[in-house]
Amino acid sequence: DIIPQPLLDQYLSMTDPARAQTVDTEIAKHCAYSLPGVALTLGRQNWHCLKDTYETLASDVQWKVRRTLAFSIHELAVILGDQLTAADLVPIFNGFLKDLDEVRIGVLKHLYDFLKLLHADKRREYLYQLQEFVVTDNSRNWRFRYELAEQLILILELYNANDVYDYLRHIALTLCSDKVSEVRWISFKLVVAILQKFYANSANALGLNFINELVVRFRHCSKWVGRQAFAFICQVGTFSPCFCVYIKFG
Repeated sequence: DIIPQPLLDQYLSMTDPARAQTVDTEIAKHCAYSLPGVALTLGRQNWHCLKDTYETLASDVQWKVRRTLAFSIHELAVILGDQLTAADLVPIFNGFLKDLDEVRIGVLKHLYDFLKLLHADKRREYLYQLQEFVVTDNSRNWRFRYELAEQLILILELYNANDVYDYLRHIALTLCSDKVSEVRWISFKLVVAILQKFYANSANALGLNFINELVVRFRHCSKWVGRQAFAFICQVGTFSPCFCVYIKFG
C-alpha cells in the first residue's frame, strides 16, 4: 500500500551479484546509499522487508558498500527505534567497529548520535571498546584520532563521572601525547571537558585526582612537549571555573 511491490522487488534485487556484472559494478553501493530513504518510506513496521538486504550489504566484500552503511547507521537507528536498533543494528554496528579504517570512520563520525539512541545498559558496554579507536591501520591517519577526541567531548554526557574517570580519562591522556599537534590541541579541550564533567556532578575527588595526574604526567615531564601540553591545558581551561577550583586545591 506504500509503494508498488514490483518497485520494491527491483530495489531488493540490487544486491544480486549478477546485476553488478550486467548493470553497474557499483549498484550495491547505490543500494546502500538509498536504504535509509527506503526504510523511512516503508516505516519501521515494514523493516522486515529490508532486513535481509541490509545484512547482505553489511557483509559485502566491497568496503565502499560497508562504508556507506557505516555513515548512515545512526540515521537508520532513528527510523527504526530503540528495540529494532538493539536487535538488528547493534550487531552490524559491532561488526563495523572491527572493520577497515575506511569503514570505522563512518561509525566514528556519528558515534555520539548512535550511542545516545541506545539504552544505558547497552551503551555502557561500549566503554570497553572506545579505546580501540586510538589504534588505526595507518598511524599517520591522525584525523581519525582527531575525530575520536571530538566525539568523546560529546559522549561525556552519556556516562556518569565514575565511568568517565575509569575509561575515558585514559583515552584523553593518550591523545594528549599524540605526535600530531592538531590531535593534542583538541585533546586539551577534551581534558577540560572531563574536568567540567566532574565539577558538574560534584565528583570533586575525581577532579582533584585527575589534576594531580596531569601535573605529574605533563607539568613535571622531562620533555618540553609535555610541559608545553600542560601550559596549553591551562590556557584552554582559563575561563573554566571548575579548572580554576581544581588547580587551586590540587
